[in-house]
Amino acid sequence: MGELMVDLIVTLDGCASGEGWPGWWGLEGPEYLAWLQQEAEKNYTFLLGANTYRLMSGMSQEASAGGGEFSADEGAALTGLAAVPKVVFSATLKAPLEWPNSELVAGDAVEAVRDMKRTVSGPLSTMGSLSLGRSLLTAGLVDRFRLVVFPLITGRTGSERIYDGYPDVALEMVESRTFDRGLQLLEYIPRVIDGPPGGQAL
Repeated sequence: MGELMVDLIVTLDGCASGEGWPGWWGLEGPEYLAWLQQEAEKNYTFLLGANTYRLMSGMSQEASAGGGEFSADEGAALTGLAAVPKVVFSATLKAPLEWPNSELVAGDAVEAVRDMKRTVSGPLSTMGSLSLGRSLLTAGLVDRFRLVVFPLITGRTGSERIYDGYPDVALEMVESRTFDRGLQLLEYIPRVIDGPPGGQAL
């Protein structure tokens, strides 16, 4: 069976992006970038929604054309995404999708991923797509929940608060690591729970 991971990069206060901040909040270092390259070689199939597809495909095409204000590392990472398999869940996009190696699924994402986990042998991972990740976690389909936490609090400029709308989730840590510049890798096995132990949820 395929193993599904929700994979996110966040600030300490749980924001996935922030107004005016560069990619990786400008804190990527050689050690973290080398780890990203190693992860890229694991043959993930990436799962994403329509908004993330539009954003990432546009950035990938811009980077491959030599446009934009991407660093060399950002440009290489974005260009390389064209070669990896991607499944896009959307009722509004139309096939065929322009971004290479992208398959469109118009039906229910939770049921489609449930079926993919039974039939796909390789690893599955979300790419951004916060609402998709939240739906898959709530449905109990996520095997790993991985964060890279950047040492910033973006209380004024942060956006896309990832935990809003989440159920209560118990997390069993299975891996942790500190990268250069203070980035923290935290990987958990998630388990959706009803609420606090021994009592009713608040």
